[in-house]
Formats: sequence, C-alpha cells, structure tokens
Amino acid sequence: MSKHKNPESSFDVIEEHESEVRSYARNFPAVFERAKGSQLYAQDGTRYVDFLMGCSSLNYGHNPPTLKKALVDYLAADGITHSLDFYSGAKASFLEALQRIVLRPRDLDYVVQFPGPTGANAVEAALKLARKVTGRQNVIAFSNGFHGVTLGALACTGNAHHRGGAGTALNGVTRMPFDNYMGPGVDTADYLNKVLSDPSSGVDAPAAVIVETVQGEGGLNVASPTWLRSIAAIARRHGALFIVDDIQAGVGRTGTFFSFEPAGVEPDIVTLAKSISGYGLPLALVLIKPEFDQWEPGEHNGTFRGNCPAFVTARTALETYWTEPNFEADVQARGRQLETRINRMCASFDGKGVVAKGRGMMRGISLPSGDAAATVTRVAFERGLLIETSGPNDEVVKCLAPLTIDEAEFDAGLNILESAVADVLPSADRAAA
Repeated sequence: MSKHKNPESSFDVIEEHESEVRSYARNFPAVFERAKGSQLYAQDGTRYVDFLMGCSSLNYGHNPPTLKKALVDYLAADGITHSLDFYSGAKASFLEALQRIVLRPRDLDYVVQFPGPTGANAVEAALKLARKVTGRQNVIAFSNGFHGVTLGALACTGNAHHRGGAGTALNGVTRMPFDNYMGPGVDTADYLNKVLSDPSSGVDAPAAVIVETVQGEGGLNVASPTWLRSIAAIARRHGALFIVDDIQAGVGRTGTFFSFEPAGVEPDIVTLAKSISGYGLPLALVLIKPEFDQWEPGEHNGTFRGNCPAFVTARTALETYWTEPNFEADVQARGRQLETRINRMCASFDGKGVVAKGRGMMRGISLPSGDAAATVTRVAFERGLLIETSGPNDEVVKCLAPLTIDEAEFDAGLNILESAVADVLPSADRAAA
C-alpha cells in the first residue's frame, strides 16, 4: 500500500518508492545535496561533519579538487567510461601508478585482477581462486569478521543479522576465534594450528585463511602483529592461501597504505575496494601473487570490471597523495589526535563500560549497549555529525573521518561526539540500572 498519496519532497519520493532494505537513511533522515572535504550539506542548508565517509570509501574526503579535475577532464575529452576488460589507456595508467607508487616500494609482487567493482565481489573472486588453486573447499574465517553479503562472502561473515538474510545454507567455512576473542590468556593462533594439525579435529584442510587486520563492522577489533604473523605462518604450514581483506582497513585508513604492513606479513591474496578509486566511484582489486594467478580467461568476470573513470581517479589519488613525502606521516598524526581524544573520552567514563577500540584513523568507543550507541549517533546527528555504529550488538561508535581532515575540523567533529556521549551515557546507565 502506498505510504504517501502525493509526494512533495525528495524525502517523500524515496520513502514512497525505495525498498525497505535501506538502512543508513533511517539513521540520518536528511536529503543530502552536496559535499566538500569533510562537510555534507542537506537540501535545507544544514551542514554536517562527516565521520562516516561512505563507510571508508572516501578516505580523501568529498570531491577532492585534483581528482575532480582529472575526472572532469577525462569525461570532457570523451574518455571511455565502460570497457569490460579491454585494453585501455586509463587502465594502463592506473596499473603503472599502482606498481610504481605502492607495490614496488614495498617489495610486493602482485598481479591485479579487476572483478566486479565491489568489495564483496573481490572476496568472492579471492575465495574462488584459492579453492581452484588448492583443490580444497574449506575456508578458515574468524569470529566477528565481515567480508560482504553475497553468498560466498557471507559464509565468511560472522554477523547473525546479515547471515539471516541469506535464506539458504552458508557452507564451506570453519569459524575460528579472532585475536583476543577468548581473552588475553588464550592464544587463538595456537588453537588454530592445533586443530589443523590434528587429523581427528574434524576441521577439513583449508583452501584459505581470510582475515581483517582491524575488524571494521565487527567492532574495531585489532589483530596484533604477532598474531597476524602466526596466522600467516600457520596458513602456509598447512598449504592454505593467506588472504587479507583490506577493503575497509586499507588505503591508509590504519596509517599505512596496507593495514598489514606493520606486521611484516606478505599475503598471498589481498582484496581492496572502497577508497581505492579515491572518489567514491566503484572499483575493486584482487592482488594475487603471480604463482597463484591460475584463472582461465573469463573464468571470473563482471560487466562493470572496466570502470575507466574510477581508474582515472584512482591513479590521480595515488599520484596526488602517496607521492607526497609527508602524507603518510600526516595521516599518522591525525590518527594520534584521534587516539588522544578517544582515550580522553573513555577516561572520563572510567568504570562505566566505555572502551577505546581500533587503530590509526579507524577508531571508536565501545559503549555499554547498542541502545546507548544508537542514542549517541542520533544525538550527534542532531548536533551536526554523521557517525555510525558497528560491533556484534552495534555497541561501538566508529570514527571514519577523512584522512585529509585538518586538525581544527577534526576537533570540531570530535567535540560533538564527546558532548553526545557525555549527555547520553548517564541516562543510558540509569535505564540499565
């Protein structure tokens, strides 16, 4: 039945005609019109600080000028917008920049697969390739992991809400506890090695071990470098490919281009999406060690795997930011600023179940309940800040500000967050009592 007989606004039109599956719109009931840097503007002129950034798809902010100019110039010159997997100048320029600026300086040797332009499709391709290479079916994934909502990726995803939407069995995955999932006294890497070494454990030999170094949707759980090195070694010891899902944590979000760099590991396969295009245009990559690039032509494909405008902005982003000598240091400085503010918030609520979580520019606060976190995000929105929740019960308020945000703008947004937490938490505590 129709909800509105005479829609008069953009809000009403969307309410009338879009599926009930929409989610973010329910938490942020405004019609957004334009955006610049860290700012979003609604149709009514209200300005918001954006700490959501397309769920980390806009690490350089909205409409970065250099990227916008490159895109506009390309389109104005009638550049190819859709190319399947044809050879194109836009693709060649991006691949050259990726090798020159990112991979070779880090001594990483990967070929690049362009799947369909979403993170979930990159994960699907990675899992499929690992099973093809090894001839095995089982995949090791971890508690609180999130890898997408298409069926293969969803089988690796831990969240019950998303898994419940499948409508079918989700097979081929064995769930293992993430780092510190069982508390500091249990080495979950040792447990994984034990069950894979025991022929009577009931766990089939895996094709792959897939892991996020920081679990974004899972609640900003951070894997230690020691644990990651152990997991990588265990995967290789047992003949499995080691896959790092860097879709949300990569492209500088944790302080280095790849989130796994501080651990000193070298994955067999890396999945990237979200901010790799630099402009919010759909693009996903699967980075594959050459010896595992065993695809037959067209064996995994997608109509939109040749998104040339995204190649243009992706190349320009690498050349604009990642060749700048101070860029990585500046991102790490913003990460320390965020860490200081988050720790200060948590200290002011000592003993009330407020805990700092995350790494780099991917940090947040865990609150006593999902209801408390939802109220914080609602109050923050009313005061001009967009910020989301994550975690098993949506209890973690997650900051994903642009990496390029300046110190004053960052503080302004964090001030809103801090005031929202301060105003909400006491009432949430009383309700719980």
